[in-house]
Amino acid sequence: MTIKQFILIGLTVLTVAFVSLSLLGSVTKPQIQSQLELYQTNLVLQATEWQPEADDASLTTLRESLFGEDVFEGALKQYRNIRESVAEDLARMDAELAKPIELQDPELSTNRDRLETLRDTIDLRLGILQAHQDDTAGAIATWQALQSNPSTSETTISLAETAIDLWDDDTLQCPNRERSQIQANLDGWFRDEALERLYRVEGDTDNLDRLQVDRQNRAAETAFKLILLNGTTVIFFALGIGLLIFLGWQRVVKGKEAILALNSVPAWSIPWNWEIACQVIVVGFFLTFYVGQYVAAGLVVPIILQLLGLAGVLASSQVQAISILGSYALAAAAGLGVMYLSLESFRPLGDRWFRFQLRWRDLLWGLGGYWVAIPLVVGISLINQQLWQGQGGSNPILEIALQERDWLAIACFFLTASIAAPVFEELIFRGFLLPALTAYLPMWGAIAFSSLVFAVAHFSLSEVLPLATLGVVLGVVYVRSGNLFASMFLHSVWNAGTLLSLFVLGSGAA
Repeated sequence: MTIKQFILIGLTVLTVAFVSLSLLGSVTKPQIQSQLELYQTNLVLQATEWQPEADDASLTTLRESLFGEDVFEGALKQYRNIRESVAEDLARMDAELAKPIELQDPELSTNRDRLETLRDTIDLRLGILQAHQDDTAGAIATWQALQSNPSTSETTISLAETAIDLWDDDTLQCPNRERSQIQANLDGWFRDEALERLYRVEGDTDNLDRLQVDRQNRAAETAFKLILLNGTTVIFFALGIGLLIFLGWQRVVKGKEAILALNSVPAWSIPWNWEIACQVIVVGFFLTFYVGQYVAAGLVVPIILQLLGLAGVLASSQVQAISILGSYALAAAAGLGVMYLSLESFRPLGDRWFRFQLRWRDLLWGLGGYWVAIPLVVGISLINQQLWQGQGGSNPILEIALQERDWLAIACFFLTASIAAPVFEELIFRGFLLPALTAYLPMWGAIAFSSLVFAVAHFSLSEVLPLATLGVVLGVVYVRSGNLFASMFLHSVWNAGTLLSLFVLGSGAA
């Protein structure tokens, strides 16, 4: 065994150990799914305030078909279910915190604090929903229980006291602090509901009238967003189901000539041995992780912002978004640099390697792959939720994007997720790893294995199955089109669609 082989084997063992520990560490982290469900519920609550003109029967019918008559009961049920789930997660975390500190996940305490904040937010909103449903006694009991919890923050305790002051007919008060407190600490439908109650208690008809007009305008805008988002999703889902049925039928009828008969596709010509493939993936991983986590995020990006005089000018969310974009770009450059140098002695490569051409037919391959991926990933995600029960972690960028309102930050997230990530990941996983694996595996095996590596590289155990499913679709599109442009386009559209959905859901808090 040569020294190079010994080093590569050692780095491979370290990589497997590091990735395994990262995946195991994500088990105790909550998924973003619960928050997405709450944001969806909040958006629906805001849209229910939309009241079309009485003489517009078509819009009235549309509203009834969209929201029905049990919106608030459904919202109460949703909040209670997620409240129970959060309580179970907190109990699991408490059990983990009882273990010796050397056995604990270093992020466990931070994750627990975040869950406690989410639980308190849910309790505040549950009370407002109960009050809206004329269950004032239940609402006050919910807020009082929140106040008595020793882990509740002072801000939340004060807000719960404000809510009790507003809805308790026996001690009805409206001190001046309430308006600013409500506006600062509540959002969306819940803020409007609390402000409406305040104005009614105060007898402030001017502000009440203005609020009701604003609620109608926001509700109409939100209803349009929901119609656009849900309608587009339903159409794309149906197109995906139709394409899947066609592909299955074609596989049965045409056999080896079918689109999915990939084992008949010739393997790539591989002029190197396993050492080069291992070098690109393993050394590239270490360098990408090191550059992204430490050099770029901790050193290069802060220095550049300081030199440009932007460190003290930009908001914290803008700095965070720029740091994410800059770190990813530098890390990707490091990973691609390893691949370029590793393959330099084998140039020129065959014409099938890293082929990138802007062709209309490959645009259609990407679009068709996107439609097919929607029902597949949605179906796997539903199964995944049952397996992990809200645990397993999520991509941290998703939560940041969900809460972001600044357009500079949003632009940075878009550049990271919809341009930088598709280019880098498709070059590595579909452009290099998938073809390299065809020297050792049949085509479907190479697609499956490269998809698994692609999923695992995102370090979130709960996302392995959905991302591996997406990776398979990306692999099929690449193999059949023979063009990285097709898989990059599909990857870009997928990430852009995810970000757009998050921004729409998060807009309910505006």
